[in-house]
Amino acid sequence: MNMGKPSTAGQASGTEEPPDTGVRAPASGDRHRLTAVQGLAALSLDAMASVAYGPESIVLVLAAAGAYGMGFTLPVTLAIAALLAVLVASYRQVIAAFPDGGGSYAVAKRHLGRRTSLVAAASLILDYVLNVAVSVTAGVAALTSAFPELYGERVWICLGVLVLVTAVNMRGVVESAKAFLVPTAVFVGSILAMVVVGLFRDGPVSTASAAGHASALGEGATTVGALLLLKAFAAGCSALTGVEAVANAVPSFRAPAARRAQRTEVALGALLGVMLIGLSILIGRFHLQPVEGVTVLAQLADASFGHNAAFYVVQFATMVLLALAANTSFGGLPVLMSLLARDNHLPHVFALKADRQVHRHGVVWLALVSALLLVFSGGDTNTLVPLFAIGVFIGFTICQVGMVRHWYGERPRGWRAKAALNGFGALLTGVSAVVVTATKFTEGAWLIVVALPLLVLGFEKIHRAYTEIGECLELGQIPRAPHRSRSVVVVPVSGLSRLTSQALNAATSLGDDVLAVTVTHPAPEDRETAEALRRDWELWKPGVELIELSSETRSLGRPLAAYVRKLAQSHPDAQVTVLIPETEPAHLWQRLLQNQRGSVVAHAVRRDTDAVICRLRFRITTDAR
Repeated sequence: MNMGKPSTAGQASGTEEPPDTGVRAPASGDRHRLTAVQGLAALSLDAMASVAYGPESIVLVLAAAGAYGMGFTLPVTLAIAALLAVLVASYRQVIAAFPDGGGSYAVAKRHLGRRTSLVAAASLILDYVLNVAVSVTAGVAALTSAFPELYGERVWICLGVLVLVTAVNMRGVVESAKAFLVPTAVFVGSILAMVVVGLFRDGPVSTASAAGHASALGEGATTVGALLLLKAFAAGCSALTGVEAVANAVPSFRAPAARRAQRTEVALGALLGVMLIGLSILIGRFHLQPVEGVTVLAQLADASFGHNAAFYVVQFATMVLLALAANTSFGGLPVLMSLLARDNHLPHVFALKADRQVHRHGVVWLALVSALLLVFSGGDTNTLVPLFAIGVFIGFTICQVGMVRHWYGERPRGWRAKAALNGFGALLTGVSAVVVTATKFTEGAWLIVVALPLLVLGFEKIHRAYTEIGECLELGQIPRAPHRSRSVVVVPVSGLSRLTSQALNAATSLGDDVLAVTVTHPAPEDRETAEALRRDWELWKPGVELIELSSETRSLGRPLAAYVRKLAQSHPDAQVTVLIPETEPAHLWQRLLQNQRGSVVAHAVRRDTDAVICRLRFRITTDAR
């Protein structure tokens, strides 16, 4: 097991693949990576699905100022679209500068220091995990709204959806992209069609979905202050979650990975911007008012298409995409965790890849933590939403500041304009992060404020542990030349059998001195067994000394470990090896019949001594007789 820092990506495991740096991978591995279109389906579901609640968040805040406040929906949306353009341009540059992925973590690591990069990584991890829980609960909420009888089973339905998304991602990011390509296309197509049709309407075709529902519009409030607009802007910025996922997962794309990822980022920004602005225009065109129990998107579909089959297509597509938006986290977070693992901030197991380019340990970890959140929240979206989007704004801000430092250090042509753009974006996302945290602090956002430093401390502790291990192993130094030491092999035995003979044969081949050790008990019922073994050993005469260790407490591992420890002290120049013979049953169920003595001995020797442990497997087959 490699406990130190791997010098390259490929040293962590024989099955691990190096990051894609733009050089074409072999065909067998390249087919398990994403094209630009597949990248949209695999990594943009979070951002795409956010149009279902982004405009609504703006409307609900502005509704406090009455009908007059609703008139600011489009200006606020345009400001968010402008920020979206800044973010897309920034992350396009991030992709080019950091083709190994990592997004804000990679940027901060190079330009803002290790501690800041860990804050960025922690914020992204929290947001990715929360995205899974929020997306699944929101999708299931849409389902239970259509079928109220399922409301009591919403937790089980949430867990079922999570299992489905996890299972698809365990088969590879390309497989998940293929599975979610059609739902993504249906959703985007239906939203764009709704916008186009709505622009040709003079008024709403139908208001059936909002009929009978109480209006959420404020009465008598006509003043729209800067604070209200700022809150509306911050609330609407929830639609920007997921924009960073493409930059985090650049190695998942086919070569040239950076170019494909850039195309995906631009396509995502263009589609998201068009949908947000289009929906905002329709809100003003139809003089829409928020009502309780009906989403803004449902009202817009009703107004554009009428209360017909097209209306239900939009609702169904929204429900499916919201539930599947969790896939963005499964595409981005495991790659980010692999980078953290390679930097010794997470266990190295998260850096390993399976044969389909899958970081399976990251996928499983994400699924387990998300399942705990779903159970904790009872499948209720409102419990989780106050925690959502805070982390991503922190990551946005750190990334933008880091890119300003990047331009200042590199100073390419036009670097001042690029730095000014990133600086302006950092100001906007920083203000949004402060506003969102402040407005949602008492609703549960304080948990994120507490969790962030705890995660960073956890990263630091893991890094210190790997550093200490690396120092003990003298990693990075040329070790002393190997030399042969005298070898003493200890073989635990409990009786005579073919297994004992095989073990002594192996021990004689391995060591200069071989000692057979048996643990005896002074109880009368055990004395006869010990005498029989001693008598049979003398008759067998294997040429190996049998040493008896007495144990008053019937312990097996402790007396053997104590003997090995004394043996090592008396032979300081010798290498002591404990060879443990064990049977390997022909059938899996037969393992239940074993007494597990080998595991007990191995655990005790490993815990209390520095001896080498060798476990000899004797396979039980029909040919063994």
